[in-house]
Amino acid sequence: MSEATPPDVPGFREALRFWWKLGWISFGGPAGQVAIMHKEIVERRRWLSEDHFLHALNFCMLLPGPEAQQLATYLGWRLHGARGGIAAGVLFVLPSVFILLGLSWLYMEGGDIGWVNGIFHGLMAAVIAIVFSAVKRIGSKALKSPVLWALAGLSFVAIFHYKISFVIIILAAGCIGFAGGKFLPKQFPTGNGHGNTGEGSLPAVVLPPAPRAGVARTLLISGICLTLWWVPVIALGLLFGWKGIHFQQGLFFSKAALVTVGGAYAVLPYVSQMTVEKFGWLTQRQMMAGLGLAETTPGPLIMVLQFVGFVAAWQHPGDLPPLLAATLGALITTWVTFLPCFLFVFLGAPHVEGLRARPGLSSALTAITAAVVGVILNLAIWFAWHALLPEGGRFDFFVAVVTIAAWLAMERFKIGVIPTLGTCALLGVLWNCLPVS
Repeated sequence: MSEATPPDVPGFREALRFWWKLGWISFGGPAGQVAIMHKEIVERRRWLSEDHFLHALNFCMLLPGPEAQQLATYLGWRLHGARGGIAAGVLFVLPSVFILLGLSWLYMEGGDIGWVNGIFHGLMAAVIAIVFSAVKRIGSKALKSPVLWALAGLSFVAIFHYKISFVIIILAAGCIGFAGGKFLPKQFPTGNGHGNTGEGSLPAVVLPPAPRAGVARTLLISGICLTLWWVPVIALGLLFGWKGIHFQQGLFFSKAALVTVGGAYAVLPYVSQMTVEKFGWLTQRQMMAGLGLAETTPGPLIMVLQFVGFVAAWQHPGDLPPLLAATLGALITTWVTFLPCFLFVFLGAPHVEGLRARPGLSSALTAITAAVVGVILNLAIWFAWHALLPEGGRFDFFVAVVTIAAWLAMERFKIGVIPTLGTCALLGVLWNCLPVS
């Protein structure tokens, strides 16, 4: 077949093998995962055109939830309908579900083992460096005008000093951006920011027209997804009580799933604020350990919420054995975190091609992204404060030195996240084995 000839539509089994592979190699956070999909789907396999891919990415960035997983879901849906979307979305996260379950168990069972403590001591330093790096990376791309800088600063003050809910901050930023895009468009610059427009690229698969949005389709998808979403939550309430940890997790993480615009780093301050400070389900150090573990696994970084669900239920098992309670907590947390993604994608997918005609949504997203920079800065300071000055303890010089070294390794010498995490964990083990530590 000539390169100038569009390839055939891939078979479902061929696509299934790709989605399974993608679930195991999707390291690097959203940017890395999107880059992998672009290289494999647009450049290598030509299953989608450059322009269509960017349309889909912009659409997923507007949705609550992890954009990389939602992008995979959309691409699977566009190739093979609902079964393709379900397969792509599920296989994108399935490997990390099992890997993180095992790591979570090791963390809870190995709490009294010296080398295990050392691993997580070193991971704390890496996590602080990674989050500060995220502030720099996202801020350099998002803060393109004085108003956006001010919005980032105000969001930081709101959540750090006044403890205003992340949900309120995001809603307010979206409203400001929507209005600002009309009255001060230069202060809310938009644009895809994801590369070229595909001029000169090879022809892609010729796909059939996408299904049209309609009332019947909307009601059917909403009914199926909402039933699947809430039946397990209600079942856990009936089995273990409405005040039990599992029903409460179902409610809380369902709410979190609706406000995760901006990715895992943006929603973590909200989750930390509620699960650590309000509910007392886990500690700050455990939250940091979870983020470190989520960084080491493939799949979306929002998988850290599964760790939170596991640890919370392990420490509040009710009448159940801790491991069983923790496993149920992890699974219900993951279920209500990701099932809404399918609802959002399947409902919104027919509208992808019309996004360019809705600049108000783009300016709202621009403002939200700016506000998220301030929220992530709050998370970085919150992590650093509790790691360097643990409750009842002295200043942790080891964490301070390793954090600075990890930051320099990533920012100056461009060392990847996984090698940085591994090195910090090894240093933590060595440090904890010293008699003076």
